[in-house]
Amino acid sequence: MNYYNEHQQLAQVDENDQIIDKIDKWEAHKKGILHRAFTICLFIDGKIILQHRKHPVFNGVIDLTCSSHPIYVDDRLQSLEEAGYVALQREWNISKEMLQDKFENKGSTYYKSKDVLSEYMEHEVCYLLSGAVKAIPAFVQDYSYGFTLIEKNLLKEDSFPLRRSFAPWVPPLLDLL
Repeated sequence: MNYYNEHQQLAQVDENDQIIDKIDKWEAHKKGILHRAFTICLFIDGKIILQHRKHPVFNGVIDLTCSSHPIYVDDRLQSLEEAGYVALQREWNISKEMLQDKFENKGSTYYKSKDVLSEYMEHEVCYLLSGAVKAIPAFVQDYSYGFTLIEKNLLKEDSFPLRRSFAPWVPPLLDLL
């Protein structure tokens, strides 16, 4: 089954990230209902791995290493870390053992942004998980058009050429790095 066609329940939250209810992933994105998300920023040799995102929502934008949501599995919400490991395996073939250490939770940001190229909207409390990988990963073409390695300090520069292609959640998350 195509991952994007899977029925998934997300955590519907308030602006303080308190869980209100479960919500279908695509209903949340069509109606702009606030939910919990995360983005992973992986480093290798001091450089950040940026992903050229391939996704029904904000397709073609530049993301940090990957972004997704904790989902309910057997009526239990995944932790951010559990969901992060699943996302890295799915999108990069990165197992937990390929990371140098556990994720560091750098905090969260709130944002809302409509994807002008689709019927979807992101409205999220988005956490930033940071870590380092031992070797350059091989991205999975179902989820990415490619990737680039970039120095962290260049990402915040207004003149950085990829900046205008950033996913809307990337600039506020950069403030947490």
